[in-house]
Amino acid sequence: MKAMILAAGRGERMRPLTDSLPKPLLEVQGKPLILWHIEKLIRNGFEEVVINIAHLGYKISEYLGDGSCYGISILYSDEQESGALESAGGIKKALPLLGDAPFLVVNGDIFCDYEFDANFLLKGKKAHLILVANPEHNAKGDFGLQDGVVLNEADEMFTFSGIGYYTHEFFDTMSVEKKSLAPLLREAVDKKEISGEVFTKKWHDIGTPKRLKEINNEN
Repeated sequence: MKAMILAAGRGERMRPLTDSLPKPLLEVQGKPLILWHIEKLIRNGFEEVVINIAHLGYKISEYLGDGSCYGISILYSDEQESGALESAGGIKKALPLLGDAPFLVVNGDIFCDYEFDANFLLKGKKAHLILVANPEHNAKGDFGLQDGVVLNEADEMFTFSGIGYYTHEFFDTMSVEKKSLAPLLREAVDKKEISGEVFTKKWHDIGTPKRLKEINNEN
């Protein structure tokens, strides 16, 4: 299984820090955020990762190179000229680099203890989402879960962690365009095409300077 790290976003809420540095290169507990992802992918048996880049993306490719110094192969899906294509658009553009098998996608701006699974099986579903308890900034949540199937509405709601496993088929209905993942997810959820699970350990969405400071102050 290959993996993709979404790293093309402008990081508007993280300004002014992201005026001169792409968000995935901001340091979390002494290490660039994206490097935490790379090291975890390697530890869990991934051999190839695709990273999409746009805003100051050349700094990411300059920092990581082709991945050989870390022991993993890194390919870049370059959106610097077109401008960031958002989550779904970025994945669609990168599909030719991801091979034919299901693949992992992880947001470049999260920090968590979830261990990526290079042997994950989708078992007939088009996607599988990792959900977490609702943080303060998303108190109403995104999705429910019943018997391992993701729901758009439920008595208990959870937040999409930004970690998911996908088939190529999931993106068949769209072209390479600027589009977020949420509408595709909700459409597939209505059709009961997405499974999920709740992850209960450490997870942070590093979306603002305040959150970054709080995480870096943790013991």
